Formats: sequence, C-alpha cells, structure tokens
Amino acid sequence: MPSEGEQIRGNSILPADRRPLTLQTADGLDLVGELALPRVADVAATMICLHPLPTHGGMMDSQLFRKASYRLPALAGIAVLRFNTRGTESVQGTSGGEFDHGKSEKFDVAAAIEYAEFNDLPNIWVVGWSFGSDLGLMHGLDPAVEGLILLSPPLRFTTDDHLAAWADAGKPVVALVPELDDYLRPDEARRRFAAIAQAEVVGVDGAKHLWVGDAERALDEITARLAPEVKVPLPRHWDGPMERADPSAYRDRTVAAFSDVPR
Repeated sequence: MPSEGEQIRGNSILPADRRPLTLQTADGLDLVGELALPRVADVAATMICLHPLPTHGGMMDSQLFRKASYRLPALAGIAVLRFNTRGTESVQGTSGGEFDHGKSEKFDVAAAIEYAEFNDLPNIWVVGWSFGSDLGLMHGLDPAVEGLILLSPPLRFTTDDHLAAWADAGKPVVALVPELDDYLRPDEARRRFAAIAQAEVVGVDGAKHLWVGDAERALDEITARLAPEVKVPLPRHWDGPMERADPSAYRDRTVAAFSDVPR
C-alpha cells in the first residue's frame, strides 16, 4: 500500500510560488503583502484575505490566513493574496499609515482588488475574518469580485446600507459562523443576514471566533466555494516536499478579536 505522505500540521508549508508585494493605495500609502500562487497547476480562483482587527493582534499572518497561504495553492489551485492593512505590523513588515476604524481602509481593499485584477488573477473572491469581514461588506463590492466569504463576522462596522448593497448586487455571500463565537452566533447571524436573500450562513459546530483547532474546516468551506471542482475535505497528508515555519514569531500575536464588545 503506498504511503499517504507526511501529515500536514499547523506550520507545514507546501510548495507554492510566493512573491512579496507592495500595494499602493489611492491615498498614497504602501502596504506590505504577499501573493502565493500554485506552482504547477493553473489558478482556479483568487482569495483576497482581509485580516482581523490590528489593534487586537490581527494581521496578514493571523493563523487561518497563514495556513491558507501555506496550503491552498498546492492543495486547491487557489492563489492567496494577503496584506497588512494601514498601520498593521507583522513579521512580513509594517504597512504605512494608521488604523482608521474601517473608514480609510476602503483604499486598502481597493488596492488589493486592483492588484489582482491588473495581474489577471481569475475568479476573485474577498475573504474577510472578524474585522476583515466588516471591511469586505463595507468596501469589497467591486465589479471584479465574484463573491464574499465572511469568517466570524461581528457586524460591528457594517450598516444596513452595506447589506442592502450586497443584496442588490446578487453576488454570493457566505458567512462561516462559529457555534461558540463571542460576538455573533449562528441563529443571530441568520437573522442579520436575512437582509441578503442570497446569503448563506453556515454554523460551525464547536468552533470559536479565532478558529483555533478548526482551521481545516474553514479552509474546506472556502475551497468548496472558490474551487468547487476540488474534492473536500482537503488532504491532511502531503506526499512531496514540505517546509516547516517557525511559529515562535506568532506566540504573542494570537488574539484577533474585540475585547470591548460583549456577546
């Protein structure tokens, strides 16, 4: 019986063409980013990652998006574009500007979409996590964007007008809502997202806001929407070259939530 390969762990890095990049915003800032592309297959889809709240540890290297960049190019043919929004720092570097509570970040989201479009990346989806889900709902509705995936959406900055705009656009909106989320749980999420007729709310049993221990489920759900021809669940083993990341750089950067918003 052939070996199924080595187990894919949290710090496993599968082969990809990884390119550091700088996004330039319309208001004159340089944002630090990275594009991870499939090394051998054609790009099936493009995932633009909008990270959690930077004032509470959110960054382009937050664990779920880090794992997406490590795995999805090789396992699903998905290009993963990550970047630090204005004023956000990670081991990749620090983006210019200052955090603006989701307002001026509209230029950051636009710069990422423009980069993907200019570089002919196909089937562009915006994937926002926590604060990033608000950014996606507020600023991600662009003609180049096929759809929106929301991870642990708190709907803190999103207004009814933003929801109505997505409803009118008719583009797919998928909310992955942890059963034990601190801010918005599945039943309440279904009520809030009822304003978007085409929205799909997926309750994830046992999961929490930060998706610690449940990254694989989230990546499977993302893959099922962006690359439906790829079989899920994704492989948990890899029979090929694999590198290991040093997780020590992130030990003090695990919080990606709002500490001041009650459930």
